[in-house]
Amino acid sequence: MLTSTVQIDDYDVAEFTDVAAVFGQNRYSFVVTPNADHMIRLDEDVSFRKIYADAGFVLFDSRFLSHILRFTRGLRIPVCTGSDLTARLFSQVIAPDDPIVLIGCNDKQAAQLVETYGLQRLAHFNPPMGFINDASQVEAVLDFVEAHSPFRFCFLAVGAPQQELLAQQLKARNVARGLALCVGASINFLTGAEQRAPKWMQGMGMEWMYRLVQAPGLMAKRYLIRCPRIFKLLRHTAIALRPALYEHAVSLHDGTQLETAL
Repeated sequence: MLTSTVQIDDYDVAEFTDVAAVFGQNRYSFVVTPNADHMIRLDEDVSFRKIYADAGFVLFDSRFLSHILRFTRGLRIPVCTGSDLTARLFSQVIAPDDPIVLIGCNDKQAAQLVETYGLQRLAHFNPPMGFINDASQVEAVLDFVEAHSPFRFCFLAVGAPQQELLAQQLKARNVARGLALCVGASINFLTGAEQRAPKWMQGMGMEWMYRLVQAPGLMAKRYLIRCPRIFKLLRHTAIALRPALYEHAVSLHDGTQLETAL
């Protein structure tokens, strides 16, 4: 029996790139990108579910899960990975004089973005490890983002659930204006700090295996111990696939939902 629902917006990378390109800087919203780890967090963490409820856009990040859903349930869920979206925004949407905020990553990576894309207004802040447990450090991050608002895009690259918590708090404070994106390791891939899987592995949904082989000590717990829970979880999960309409993007939550059971 289905006991929980995850809402997904019906956008692939190209479609949401168009939405992000016209989002503007007179309001605030944030993007989350659920993968298998996020799905597990949603099942076990009430506070994480509340963050997702506050998100303006929920973009499916897992080709692996999309293949499973298609082969086992006949569902076709559009995939918009944070890594692909981030790369496309930098290469096709962001102009040199756009105000951009980057939270996370090191100074070398920020400098590389500036050089590669000719950015003139990149504001970068890299909080220390464990910052989310220090209220003063969290406040420093929020203050930094708000001080550089309005921005076209704010890339939150400090991992889950830290980046999602920041995005939610920015919404609650109602000072920042622009689109914030919770992008995890996307900037690492974009700058070459980490290598993405070959395209054929990405297409097969096996990018997780490539990351596991590249960093087994770091990724084994996630992919071999934690993430297999997803197979049991999917038995009692439904997806509400929200239509990919521009009107929905503008109003964010217009109440229109198309319920599709897993």
